Amino acid sequence: MFETVKKVGRTLPGIEIGRKYDGSEVLRVDGCFVAGMATHPSAEPETLVVRADIDQRDDLLADCPDAYYLTDYYRPHPVVLVRLPHIDDAALRDLLGVSLRLTLPKTRLGRRTAKTT
Repeated sequence: MFETVKKVGRTLPGIEIGRKYDGSEVLRVDGCFVAGMATHPSAEPETLVVRADIDQRDDLLADCPDAYYLTDYYRPHPVVLVRLPHIDDAALRDLLGVSLRLTLPKTRLGRRTAKTT
């Protein structure tokens, strides 16, 4: 399943493929996490973790509970869990784009941009 995530992720600017401490692959920008497969036991198989604005996350959960969910472990974090078999490539690209935008302020590039504005 992560092959599809990588394929779609590579269409976004600055995305790189990296590995987490446990060896699982993740998408990053400037070394910062954008998305990766959920590895916590509370998550269902074939679940992607992406950054999400906590205020907008509730809308995703309400609009499409078949595709998006949370577990108690992930709830305190600004992420949403995505059942990959329940979304298409266009929705995945949108999710990754949002996650990328939320990640950029944490990167060197985002900090440089913020200083010049």
